[in-house]
Amino acid sequence: MQKFDAIRPFYDAEVNEAIQKVIHHPMMKALMNFSFPDIADDIWKEQLKKTHSIRDFQCNFIYQSVQKVLEKSSEGLTTSGFEKLEKNTSYLFISNHRDILLDTTLLNAALFEHGFVMTASAIGDNLVKKAFLDTLAKLNRNFLVQRGLTPREMLQSSKLLSEYIGQLLLRENRSVWIAQREGRTKDGNDATNPGVLKMLAMGSDEANLMDYFKKIKVVPVSISYEYDPTDVLKMPQLMAEANNEIYIKEKNEDFMTLLSGIMGQKKRIHIHICDILDTEIDKIVAENDNTNRQIQALATVIDDSILSNYNLWPTNFIAYDIVNNTDAHAHLYTENEKSLFQRRLEMRIDQENPIALDGFLAMYANPVVNKSKYHNVI
Repeated sequence: MQKFDAIRPFYDAEVNEAIQKVIHHPMMKALMNFSFPDIADDIWKEQLKKTHSIRDFQCNFIYQSVQKVLEKSSEGLTTSGFEKLEKNTSYLFISNHRDILLDTTLLNAALFEHGFVMTASAIGDNLVKKAFLDTLAKLNRNFLVQRGLTPREMLQSSKLLSEYIGQLLLRENRSVWIAQREGRTKDGNDATNPGVLKMLAMGSDEANLMDYFKKIKVVPVSISYEYDPTDVLKMPQLMAEANNEIYIKEKNEDFMTLLSGIMGQKKRIHIHICDILDTEIDKIVAENDNTNRQIQALATVIDDSILSNYNLWPTNFIAYDIVNNTDAHAHLYTENEKSLFQRRLEMRIDQENPIALDGFLAMYANPVVNKSKYHNVI
């Protein structure tokens, strides 16, 4: 399967050689010292040298890293809905996207704890420009989504990506994680880009695309952070868009955002596994005979699943009440929680800048508005 070499993670046969190449890298030392603060370097290096599979690397090292991240930067991860999944079955997890690395890493940690197959996960190649990060991503079963291509190159890349995802799901029985859209949600409005679904459908050999989506077992995933660890870092792009300006990233911006997401304060985090889309797809086919309308309807169903199952936190209700100048939800948060949120707002946002202020508040308030379409939360 050499055709996938440009985007695939390592095969297990390549893992040990890849580890040997980066074992003395300062970033590997930093990762291991963070994950195993009481263990001498010689010991973790010896264990790494004995690692010959992605699963061993993930279970013995990355899982421990995730636990340390949760311990140092959160008040814990809770989950729901995993009872809907079956062991030794592959699923296409389509998730809302709030944090570059954590969304998929936390899902994999939860899958591991519940005894399920961990995913292969899509990651933009813009995030792995540094050689060490590229190696670490491939050791973590990440496959690359190529960015910055011409329209013709994008078409070829999308076909290859779609075929690879189909290979993982249907031939290797490997679950796949993919975000519902390119880039993280920056305004709190989680929405599926139909273009992502069209890309996935390119790998179909079914006469009807919806039969393919049933076959690959689409499972929406809703992830919510009480505090978005990169909230303030999302402001420059929101401000540029508000001013109808083209946003250009700073050099190393993605890397700094990645680090901030890992170590920034998140308080509580919740992951919900939504229902596997099956009867919903049958309904889409019954009501739409046009492929484009079917794709759009599927995007809507995914959105409905993610938004209706989104876990709202006190921060969301506080922001909603501030935006709407009300205390209607004061029973859902304490005065201390409100003071902490306002302190965060004051420390991170220039109070004289209405665009930044409104953008920051909307990021937390919009999930309340969105969930209110399904449940009486306002």
